[in-house]
Amino acid sequence: MNWRRLCTLAAAWVLLLVGTPAGAAPPEDVADRLAEVPGLTVVGERPTEPGFRLFDLTFTQPADHRDPRSGTFEQRMTLLHRETASPAVLHTTGYGLPSKVSRTEPTRLIDGNQVTLEHRFFTPSRPDPADWNDLDVWQSATDEHRVIEALKSVYDQEWITTGASKGGMTAVYHRHFYPRDVDGTVAYVAPNDVDNERDAYDRFLADVGTPECRSALTELQREALRRRDELTARFHAHTDSEGLTFDRIIGDVDRGLEMVVLDAPWAFWQYRGPQDCGQVPASDASTEEIYRFLDETVQFSFYTDQGIEPYVPYYYQAGTQLGWPDVSDDHLADLLHHRELSQPRNLVPREIPMRFEPGAMERVDAWVRGAGSQLMFVNGGADPWSAEPFELGPGSRDSHSYLVPGANHGADIAGLPDDQRSEAEATVRRWAGVPDAPTMRSAELDRQPLERRPR
Repeated sequence: MNWRRLCTLAAAWVLLLVGTPAGAAPPEDVADRLAEVPGLTVVGERPTEPGFRLFDLTFTQPADHRDPRSGTFEQRMTLLHRETASPAVLHTTGYGLPSKVSRTEPTRLIDGNQVTLEHRFFTPSRPDPADWNDLDVWQSATDEHRVIEALKSVYDQEWITTGASKGGMTAVYHRHFYPRDVDGTVAYVAPNDVDNERDAYDRFLADVGTPECRSALTELQREALRRRDELTARFHAHTDSEGLTFDRIIGDVDRGLEMVVLDAPWAFWQYRGPQDCGQVPASDASTEEIYRFLDETVQFSFYTDQGIEPYVPYYYQAGTQLGWPDVSDDHLADLLHHRELSQPRNLVPREIPMRFEPGAMERVDAWVRGAGSQLMFVNGGADPWSAEPFELGPGSRDSHSYLVPGANHGADIAGLPDDQRSEAEATVRRWAGVPDAPTMRSAELDRQPLERRPR
């Protein structure tokens, strides 16, 4: 435990034992302290579990940090408050703000406060009008930098950043640009598409699971395309009943069907796993069985205009800086109508211009290998996103990389073998300056749903 935290806790114990001196003001309420932070707005407070307080907040950000006069927008966030004497975790979602607030694994390990931040350009955290050139990794990293700097006036202990998938990527990009902002970063299942290398993902998908399961998934794809007319009719009936459309982004129902079929093996390993191999429909299964399995695994509505729209900022970033998992469709070439459909440009409205910036990910990758410090990467052994992970190098300091055996996109520290789990948990607590002691548990706040995200 460091000296700063020891002094803070000692002062708290003195107040607890002797009480507030006569005539002295009572301790300031955290809501009042939050209201004093420049740029921060307390939108409201929600009921939550005993021992915690849950606030909805916004923070005023420049639309363009290089030109603060260009306008501002309100960036949404939530705060799960524990106590001001505890360390804090900034949880970067990389996407929109989850409707359900839950504690991330680092927050549970250190029994800390948690700020969950919505990524810029995910509605409603979007400038109006929006200049899409302002959506890049430096701008979002600077959003996080400003939030952390502002909230250190309330939470002045250690800070940890964390996130999963694109949220983990976002946390790493923040550390690349602002390496001294926090005391450690835990990035879960965060891909590093520095090479945008098709072979890495194809090799992974050719080896994951058993040959029988992989063959079953391939045959399912082919059978689905052979039943294109029946499945598109079923898909169209669903979208008509729900008022879903295809004309703004994807184009038509036939393209939507192909996207679902192309995604099936990837989504199966990302969200399901070998325990579900027996549920893959055989080639003689009914069309309804095939439709139901694809819907449960990929979700047909994901490739309607309404399904794509919330993720347009992700597809834009993938096609301009981040790169994307390029997977071969050669095994389906004779049955496809729309080759090379699974590209970011096809998932962003045409009125939004896009141009890929080579080198953005190479610079981050070089920093991780050559100068990154207090970084922890946790990947899943059966997760396709782990095919091209961040890798540590000779210049990485006090940094660690773990692979959870057999885990999908929900891989976490708790799933590691005992010796690695103990080591990783001790590292996170050391970075946060807290002892290895029991922390408060909450059955509701500690439930971690595996959220569906796009490929």
